[in-house]
Amino acid sequence: MKETEGTGDKGVVPPGSTPVAATPAGAVTGAPADFPPSTEAGRGLFGVHGTGDTSGFGGLVRRRSALVSSPKPYGGYFDEVVDALEEAYPQFGEAIERVVVDRGELTLHIKPERIAEVCQAMRDDPALRFELCSSVSGVDYLGHDDRRLHVTYHLTSMTFRRRVRLESAVSPEEPHLPSVTKVYPTADWQERETYDMFGIIFDGHPALTRILMPDDWEGHPQRKDYPLGGVPVEYKGAEIPPPDQRRSYQ
Repeated sequence: MKETEGTGDKGVVPPGSTPVAATPAGAVTGAPADFPPSTEAGRGLFGVHGTGDTSGFGGLVRRRSALVSSPKPYGGYFDEVVDALEEAYPQFGEAIERVVVDRGELTLHIKPERIAEVCQAMRDDPALRFELCSSVSGVDYLGHDDRRLHVTYHLTSMTFRRRVRLESAVSPEEPHLPSVTKVYPTADWQERETYDMFGIIFDGHPALTRILMPDDWEGHPQRKDYPLGGVPVEYKGAEIPPPDQRRSYQ
C-alpha cells in the first residue's frame, strides 16, 4: 500500500491500481476551446504574423532566385539530351527560352505555343525516347513573374533511364497552352487538375472540365491570390470554420 500524490485528497491506493489523475494546476474549464492571449506571437494562422509565411515554421520566407540560362557544358547526360533535341527539332532556337541546370536537374523553359511540338520530339526521336510523362502540374509565382502561371512537365526516358523537366509560363490574362494529351495520354487528368486548381486552359484537351472541385465552383483554389477562407466543415456535430476564421495558435 502506498500514499498517492496529486489526487484531490491524499489516500491509500492498493498496489497495481491506477491513481486518479490530479487536475493540472492553472487549468481552465473548456481550455481546448479558449482563445490564447492576443500577443504578437499568437496572431494569425499558426501564430505567424506579417511574414507571408503560412507554413507555421517560424516566419520562413523563401526568395525566388532569378532564372538565368546555365552555361555549357551542363554535365552528365544533360548535354546529350539538349544536343539531341536541337538536332531533332529544327525550331529549337525559337522554342527554347532558356536551359537551366539546378540542384542536379535539367529544365528546358519552352514558349507556350511550342510545348506540344517539343514533347513530340522528346518522345519520338531515337536519341531521346522520353516515352513517359509522369506529371503535369501548375505553379503560381505571384509577385515574381508577369507570366506568373507556370506549368511543369516531368518526362522520363525508360529506354535511357533519364529524366528531364519542361516548363512553360503564361499570364492570368492569356492562360492558354496546347494540350499534350495526343502525345502523352497520361496528361489527360493531370491537365484537368491543373486547369481546376490554377485556371490554365489546355487547348485541344478532349474534355477539359473540373476534376476536384464542383463544376459550378468559382475561382481556382491554388492561385496565390485566392482567398484563404474555404468552406466550413461539419464533423461529428461540430462545425470547423475556414482557416482564416479559426482561433490563433501558440
